[in-house]
Amino acid sequence: MSGGAVARGRTRRWLAMGAGMLAWGCASGGRPPAGAGGRVARFGFGRPAPADLVAAWDIDVGPDGAGLPPGRGTPEGGAQVFATRCAACHGPTGTEGPYDRLVGREPREGFPFGRSPRLRAMRTVGNYWPYATTLFDYIRRAMPQNDPGSLTADQTYAVIAWILYRNEIVGSGAVMDAGSLVRVRMPARGRFVRDDRTGGRVIR
Repeated sequence: MSGGAVARGRTRRWLAMGAGMLAWGCASGGRPPAGAGGRVARFGFGRPAPADLVAAWDIDVGPDGAGLPPGRGTPEGGAQVFATRCAACHGPTGTEGPYDRLVGREPREGFPFGRSPRLRAMRTVGNYWPYATTLFDYIRRAMPQNDPGSLTADQTYAVIAWILYRNEIVGSGAVMDAGSLVRVRMPARGRFVRDDRTGGRVIR
């Protein structure tokens, strides 16, 4: 048998196996085989999630401030936290990088970022971020990159206060907490369109 015939034979076998697996998946809805009593067989890994573990991950903060914890911080205190925990990635003033720039209000007019990939490096908290409250959500979950989740609520509020101050959004004496953070009006708030699509090919 020639090499080409062998290859064609293998291809047919693989196609037949794939068709059989697809047929099984469609017939079973993608579920594993049922065990005794018609119950779905277990995969044998993982463990039940206890309430305290679920609570530890249930920390999302919405644009309306729902989920913000108690605590407070000022730009002065935030400058100290930023210098020790954030500056290595974002630069001493939040403008240098090497990673994302956090500070900068230009362009103050227009909203060009979606039109050119070249402009992505210009996006900052000051000219792009629509809600101050969701800064808390992101920083608490993901920052600092080498130790995410290590900042206290007070430290997080303080860093946010410093970032907002550096972006000329709040004054040097501002105190950020669950109440005041909700009231901060971000410059880019009105530049986004709420995605209210319900699915399919509906595009507004």
